[in-house]
Amino acid sequence: MNISWSTLLPLIFMAVMGLALLVYVILDGYDLGVGLLLPLADEAHKDMMIASIGPFWDANETWLVLGVGVLLVAFPMAHGIVLQALYLPVAVMLIGLILRGVAFDFRVKAPLQYKIFWNRAFFIGSLLASAAQGWMLGSYITGFDSHWLGLAFSLGIAATLPAAYVLLGAGWLIMKTDGLLQELAVACARRVIWPMGMALVAISLATPLVNPEVVGKWFGAPQLFLLAPVPLCCALAFFAIRHVVHNPHLVRAGYGWIVFVATVLIFVLAFLGLAYSIYPDIVIGRMTVWDAAVSTEALQVLLVGVAITLPAIAGYTVFMYRVFWGRAVALSYGSSADDNAQTKPH
Repeated sequence: MNISWSTLLPLIFMAVMGLALLVYVILDGYDLGVGLLLPLADEAHKDMMIASIGPFWDANETWLVLGVGVLLVAFPMAHGIVLQALYLPVAVMLIGLILRGVAFDFRVKAPLQYKIFWNRAFFIGSLLASAAQGWMLGSYITGFDSHWLGLAFSLGIAATLPAAYVLLGAGWLIMKTDGLLQELAVACARRVIWPMGMALVAISLATPLVNPEVVGKWFGAPQLFLLAPVPLCCALAFFAIRHVVHNPHLVRAGYGWIVFVATVLIFVLAFLGLAYSIYPDIVIGRMTVWDAAVSTEALQVLLVGVAITLPAIAGYTVFMYRVFWGRAVALSYGSSADDNAQTKPH
């Protein structure tokens, strides 16, 4: 079958947008999870938790900018519908991200008596951003349905996504820290894994109720058999996480990375399942990817920019993680001379 350039180009941009949003959810997801775990640690551990995400968290959000940017320039009609329907949760998410950014710097720059306030602000910003993202995802899956069932579904994902981020953040801390903080991360992962798992199953079962088109795509023949590896792999990843967090000697032996990697695998499989469920729509039940795309000529011009921007962001991300990989060390703000000036009595 011959596929024309005008048919293929929108799919390429859809794939780029999906990739950017998936990478954002994974990368910013773990540092949002670390922020949600912050109140459970003592002051010394809080500093190390922030240090574990310090070199990465700001750059992780670059992927969100790329994903939303592609939606805006390549699919402006869909962008208008999505942003109009999600105006309030998007505003809440941005407030949360801004609050996190301010708190990240002010918690160490401000006088010591205000550190508790900024730690709480970092947690609140993480909670607002993660819950708003969950609500947006739920609303998107339901086609922005304002009926009580759609709202209940969105609320369920708004509660589930922060729990998933907590598990992802705990897995990150298990990899990046040791000693008592690593033990705390293992204990947190142990507490959150079952509530998150049951919530994910409940949402998976509820999805056909709020989006009936999913039923035919997943439960017809031969799709049921071809797609069976997706939930099976999710289940295997889930029980791999459970096995590691309930056997601390595996973490001490160096297998703690399994928690993070298996959680990432669940995120990836869930994302691929969602992409399959909604294809070829970009706004579920309203607009296909071809209906929403700008002209082929415009996409050809935009493709040049994406061909430059995407490898640059990906290369920078890989380089950054390679440079700062390994166990977290205490953050240092400013020079030692500046520190001495701050502590020297006047």
